Amino acid sequence: MATLVELVKKGVITKEIEFVAKYEKRDIDYIVQGLIEGTIVIPANIYHREREDFQPRGIGKGLITKVNANIGTSGDIESIELELEKMKVAIKYGADAVMDLSTGDYIDETRKAIIQNSPVMVGTVPIYQAAKEAVDKYGFIGKMTVDDLFNAIEKHCQDGVDFITVHCGVTLSSLEKLRNEGRIMNIVSRGGALMAEWMVYNERENPLYEYYDRLLEIAKKYDVTLSLGDGMRPGCIADATDRCQIEELITLGELVDRAREADVQAMVEGPGHVPLDQVEANILLQKRLCHNAPFYVLGPIVTDIAPGYDHIAGAIGGAIAAKTGADFLCYLTPAEHLALPDVEDVKQGVIAARIAGHAADIVKGIPGAIEWDLEMAKARENLDWEKQFELAIDPETARKYREERKPKKDEETCTMCGKLCSIKRVHEYLKKDK
Repeated sequence: MATLVELVKKGVITKEIEFVAKYEKRDIDYIVQGLIEGTIVIPANIYHREREDFQPRGIGKGLITKVNANIGTSGDIESIELELEKMKVAIKYGADAVMDLSTGDYIDETRKAIIQNSPVMVGTVPIYQAAKEAVDKYGFIGKMTVDDLFNAIEKHCQDGVDFITVHCGVTLSSLEKLRNEGRIMNIVSRGGALMAEWMVYNERENPLYEYYDRLLEIAKKYDVTLSLGDGMRPGCIADATDRCQIEELITLGELVDRAREADVQAMVEGPGHVPLDQVEANILLQKRLCHNAPFYVLGPIVTDIAPGYDHIAGAIGGAIAAKTGADFLCYLTPAEHLALPDVEDVKQGVIAARIAGHAADIVKGIPGAIEWDLEMAKARENLDWEKQFELAIDPETARKYREERKPKKDEETCTMCGKLCSIKRVHEYLKKDK
């Protein structure tokens, strides 16, 4: 089956492209051109997009900033039902995608359940499963074979995953840079660390880099978007924008070009911890080095001292990143760095990331962004509470605050003095005919 890129190059406009154009308030030609150039991706596995209720999303230049929510089981919590509940809550509050990062004993079952129940894009990190199975089979990840890794990747694609994180840029060269860099936290990416451990043990190049053409063949077969992972991302703001991070980014840019030549969609993942004064530079570097490929960032977190509030630290960085050109924000929850997120954490994480993305969309001139805020302003001017709730990014919480804490006095009187509000009187004066 042809990929979306192959189809648009032949002049075929699919229902996914039409859906995205309508959702984005963009001309179909704009979406088509972005797909051909690689500045826009529409992650939509050939099997997942068979769902009648599948809601494809475009990620990239000139489009609404998208939000991803990470979920997944672990060895400590093995409840598929809980992860499905997290998924439902994430989607309810506006997540455009979910990533299944399961590492427990029921990885296959969890992934299949999420894909079968998700109307939005689903992503995974196949090396998590490949590594666990290698430990179960051989006792050590270093004994994982190249075929083991690629078999895990193909299994995820066969199941209908729309995009996969693959740490192709963790190379022997970047590891040498890391050795000499003097980082505080070295590698913090789980996938990057697993790949690096295999490389050190086997004294071999990263198979995802060495056999990249094999990866492209699998991705093309199922029309899976490659999310080129940042295995060398900084784990604290002091490590941001160093040589090994930038070397990996250069490599990922080259791999983006090769994916485009193969008509495979690709986006690039970005750093998680970046001080405020380096966020914009990181985005501009990625866009230049990766030829404007869609950029997917974790946060970024702009300070390391906010455990329990990393969703806020990440939203601050995410707003700046998206304003500068980041296209896809991976949420952070209050549980980041501390524990697995629960359902409420997922809600808070999605909402924080959506606020960041929308704030950026306003200043980027994304169609429909400022209009949303203008509608809210009009509803507030008219004291139209139901309209305000309807427009709120979290209607339930807005309604709860209003109903539980609304002023006891009449709406037209001041809650401080009880007299007719000065603001109201001025508004009435300005509306009078001169």
